[in-house]
Amino acid sequence: MAAPSEEFSVNANEAVHVSVVQPGPDGQLTTRHDFHPKFTYPIVGEAEQIFGYRGLDVGIQFAAHDLRPHIKISYNKKFGTVGTTSALDLNKTFGNFLPPVAFESGFEKAVQNDEKASEWIPPGTCVKKYTRGGRNFEVWAGSLLDLPMRTLVDNIQILIVFFIEGGQFINLEDVDWTLDRWRVYLTYEKQSVSTTPTASPYSFVGYATTYRFYRFQKPKDRSSTFTFPSTETITPNKLSSRLRISQFLITPPYQSTGHGSALYQAIYEEVMADPTVLEMTVEDPSEEFDKLRDMNDFDVLEPQFQAADIKINSSPFASFERGRIKSIPTATLLPLETLQAIRAKNKIASRQFARMVEMFLLAQIPYSNRAIGGASLTSLKVKGARAQNPADRSYYWWRLLLKQRIMKKNKDLLMQIPLEERIPQIEDSARGQEDEYEGLILAYALRRDKQLNQSNNADGEGSAVPRKRKMVVSDEEDEDDDVATTSKKAKA
Repeated sequence: MAAPSEEFSVNANEAVHVSVVQPGPDGQLTTRHDFHPKFTYPIVGEAEQIFGYRGLDVGIQFAAHDLRPHIKISYNKKFGTVGTTSALDLNKTFGNFLPPVAFESGFEKAVQNDEKASEWIPPGTCVKKYTRGGRNFEVWAGSLLDLPMRTLVDNIQILIVFFIEGGQFINLEDVDWTLDRWRVYLTYEKQSVSTTPTASPYSFVGYATTYRFYRFQKPKDRSSTFTFPSTETITPNKLSSRLRISQFLITPPYQSTGHGSALYQAIYEEVMADPTVLEMTVEDPSEEFDKLRDMNDFDVLEPQFQAADIKINSSPFASFERGRIKSIPTATLLPLETLQAIRAKNKIASRQFARMVEMFLLAQIPYSNRAIGGASLTSLKVKGARAQNPADRSYYWWRLLLKQRIMKKNKDLLMQIPLEERIPQIEDSARGQEDEYEGLILAYALRRDKQLNQSNNADGEGSAVPRKRKMVVSDEEDEDDDVATTSKKAKA
């Protein structure tokens, strides 16, 4: 027989469900999508259990267009307080994550009879339009200084803790100077025909946020003069900056159908068009976002690498004596100045760019001369730079360049590992990174073939990545990141 505590304990991820609703033709709300959260531990604790109820249902509804929220709680039986043990106060608990409007009555009537909904458009400016499967989608972008944008973000911030591990809310009461650093991107589906005359054609798909960090840039014209204080109003958008993607979410019904790529591309296109943004980075990305980012960055960089004839110089030495190579001749292996020019032009962070270069160089080596194609790593270590086949030499140097980057990036961590364990650790990390690249190369080739054979198809963000090994490499961005903020941190 189950203990009373077990009878009245429910899994929060199963009890809570999110629905996106809009007016229906029969006078009742129609549910467009209904899904469960991935995480609830920030709300109810690490165990993700809710105590005190049987048959509990916590429904969180959002109006499809303006995302007005409403929470509806129902249950079959509630645990009676015994001593200091009582049922979890759900209104108080969720009140820390939802705006007050979510607890007001009359939600269904307000959404069903909203006379302004049919003319409603997302806050900000439309920056991208695209189609998927004959359906129309738009990406809108605007500053958090805009009150309608701030209200909309406040409505949906609970989705951050539901779907982004470690995600944190944006402080929407911050000073204007800080709020103006935030830019929000909203993806909506736009229906050609509304369900009712009072329904909006817009339905929420997902959103992302970016934040600008000031980055000093040496003036190109030293003869130019300036006055202090400035004669014009200075805003964050006028200062040279590094842009960081902070939050990035596509709701479950729209995942794995190309909307993540479309949203990422919309952000990147604005970055490229803005002369004040010097570089785009990502804050603590998840593995899923890393794959999406890699696929889209590689799509941009691959033709440029090909045009610049980027490749490994398999014979970097005019001549050298037998024995161990004391240092890696990076400057003669790769055209570093050309690569730096490509990186700066495309505003991609150093570590991410290095990954894309490594992936491209690996793809240029014949399949049979790589580990995945059966190349012997033992033989490669013996012959090394003296291998007769240029492809074998290129692969040898490629692996050394990869290990060099891993060692530089993780120098402090490796110094804490006993000497006899470092080489196996670096080797294992390099092999894991190589496996990841091989999966991305395959996924990219499959997506490219699909795009050539079909029109208006999905972006194919998923990738069949081979076995994963423990990686030494840190997930953080470049070492020269000059600002770290915990109050704004949110995994992408």
